[in-house]
Amino acid sequence: MIEGKKTTTESTKARFNRIAPIYDGMLLIGESRFKPWRKKLLREARGRILEIGIGTGQNVLFYPPGSEVTGLDIAYGMLARARVKAERRGFPVRLAVGDVLRLPFFDDSFDTVVSTFVFCSVPDPVGGLRELRRVCKPDGRILLLEHVRIDRPVIGPLMDLLNHLTVRVAGEYINRRAVEDIGRADLTIDEIEDLGPMGIVKMMILKKPGNTEITGRN
Repeated sequence: MIEGKKTTTESTKARFNRIAPIYDGMLLIGESRFKPWRKKLLREARGRILEIGIGTGQNVLFYPPGSEVTGLDIAYGMLARARVKAERRGFPVRLAVGDVLRLPFFDDSFDTVVSTFVFCSVPDPVGGLRELRRVCKPDGRILLLEHVRIDRPVIGPLMDLLNHLTVRVAGEYINRRAVEDIGRADLTIDEIEDLGPMGIVKMMILKKPGNTEITGRN
């Protein structure tokens, strides 16, 4: 966490409820790049699926037909728009309000847990990842798309500096070290792929320690 203003669960909830009506518009430029990545990641989803931070339902279009999806978000306003997208597609999805730091599900409940561009807004990313580990079945997988700090001279320190501004203005951390956080959460990276300029986005498939299942692209 940085010194100064910090994100909290309540501030995150308030912010996303406030911007929910314009959120899809805010994503218009980025989504042209993100859609292929979302589609590629979600081909790996299977069984009983939990998506945390489902937002306005950007991923609803990309789940395999017949998927059993539960979508969770901290903001009521975001879920209302996700419900509309799901109904338009005719895609059944269970939606619930909840916090990734205190997931309202039993241990080992889901075959697949999905998170796309969520942890930049989570106050305690390691705690959130531990919750994903808790609700994922022993032989399940966690699918992530995440913005990360670019560990290069000049660029990395610049992101650290700008991070003070992005947290204050938008509640988003742009210098998260996702790979290190995953290790601290006692999860294993099974597959990783760098995306975007200089690998600023990482696509990752995680598994719980002891899961020896061999994964492969569909």
